[in-house]
Amino acid sequence: MNSINRRSVLLAGLGAAGTGLLAACSNDASGSPSLLSPSGSQVARTEKKRSGTGRVHRLNLTAASGMLDLGGGTMAKSWAFSGQAPGKEIRISAGDTLAAELSNQLPGGTTTSIHWHGLALRSDMDGVPPVTQTAVRAGSTFTYRFIADAPGTYFFHPHVGVQLDRGLYAPLIVEDPKEPLAYDDEWVVVLDDWLDGVTGTPDEAFAELRQGMGGMDMGGSGDSSTPSGAADSSGQDMGRMGGMEMSGSGTEETASPSSSASFGDGMSMRFMLMGATSELLGGDAGDVRYPYHLVNGRVPTDPAVYTGKPGRRVRLRIINAGGDTAYRVALGGHRLTITHTDGFPVEHRQVDALLVGMGERYDVLVTLGDGVFPLVALAEGKDAGGMALMRTGSGSTPRSTVRPAELDGLIVTASQLRAADDVRLDAKKADRVHRIELTGSMAKYDWAVNGRRYDMADPTANPLLVEEGQRVRLDFVNSSDMWHPMHLHGHTYQVGSTGPRKDTTLVLPKKKVSVVFDADNPGQWMLHCHNAYHGEAGMMALVAYGA
Repeated sequence: MNSINRRSVLLAGLGAAGTGLLAACSNDASGSPSLLSPSGSQVARTEKKRSGTGRVHRLNLTAASGMLDLGGGTMAKSWAFSGQAPGKEIRISAGDTLAAELSNQLPGGTTTSIHWHGLALRSDMDGVPPVTQTAVRAGSTFTYRFIADAPGTYFFHPHVGVQLDRGLYAPLIVEDPKEPLAYDDEWVVVLDDWLDGVTGTPDEAFAELRQGMGGMDMGGSGDSSTPSGAADSSGQDMGRMGGMEMSGSGTEETASPSSSASFGDGMSMRFMLMGATSELLGGDAGDVRYPYHLVNGRVPTDPAVYTGKPGRRVRLRIINAGGDTAYRVALGGHRLTITHTDGFPVEHRQVDALLVGMGERYDVLVTLGDGVFPLVALAEGKDAGGMALMRTGSGSTPRSTVRPAELDGLIVTASQLRAADDVRLDAKKADRVHRIELTGSMAKYDWAVNGRRYDMADPTANPLLVEEGQRVRLDFVNSSDMWHPMHLHGHTYQVGSTGPRKDTTLVLPKKKVSVVFDADNPGQWMLHCHNAYHGEAGMMALVAYGA
């Protein structure tokens, strides 16, 4: 039985045991701190303070298996919400209450949940078993009810195992009733790396990855220490090939030598990606080989199409729902004006392309030209990509392998953005500082926080304590050779002293990134790498309010 199945059994057992873990933890003989319950009175008090409209949006979300049409005749048997991936967009206004009933119809007795990524909501609705709720059993339902008071671009997905890397995700747009931006239309763009039902399952991919590279037989080379970020045989960085078209289908990652590698016990490498490198990501670009990269659920040979009119101003809401891939995003023939990241406004910056890590969201404005233009999501460092089309007039459809010159133009990352004045945190000294060292390697696949892999069997062990009202600083120190998109639940932090407000930020290898936030949302909250496989391997920690 692999670790995913063990975890499902554990979560189901916790469900049978009731909600004991959700009660406030008290000091025990070992001196463990007393933690605030995710469903305690302080949580309810904070929820009452949120500015609500009184409107309630009720909906049903059914998680079930099914055949998904990815376009171009490509079908994948996967799991999805209500039979489609991405799931149907939810759109509400700031201050509205969302009442979403999750019905778990997944096969094999699989438990699940929904995490509302990026929202500062009440802790017991955050969807993280076994910390904030018991997992939703197969055949059962659970209703998430909360006020969404912060406008922005969000999405939702499970927080059990590596279920995120199936089709269980969908956009959540919280509109601003006092929207300051002027534009004519919107296009929500969801990016995803896809393997489920094509080359295997995410569970199988994780089972392979977690064995690490120590016992790998590199096709008789005798060298088992080659890192996953090693240069491929061509020595080229496909991320720099702006304006060029790649040969082949443009949908499959073919970096060698993984196609010939195997583990010492004879296990073949179906999923581990070798030779993926990126200067933007500081070296190693990713762990997993994906056969497809999707934009709004479609392969590039049969893309999703947005139809508009020349001269109109469109707001693109770009969401990276992927498991292991950062995307370099550009719209051929256009420049993009960044207005928001992770739901919060920034000082506007005009760019040619964006780098979007897993869990990140960017809002951009674009004035449409006349013709047919490719929106390309280059899988950064992976020699592959996805594509959608923006059609405003006549013109031929670009090849699925097109690489517009904008991909090689001005790229501004979040670290170069500044928070808009009305959301910038006041300067003040931090009351609490936590060093968050990101550790681990591909050799043992032992990703962890501060050298400790998170233990689902003991979820409140070694918490990062905060107190309500404190200014908290987190110092992310990446001692590994891999980049990590670090996501904090229930809060947004500010990157540096004047940087953007975000909930997910990229921490490059051997780099340090400091973020600050105000502890204004009591409960228990996960802090983790949003690489689905790194997080499941153990790169998680609990940020908990003391009782």
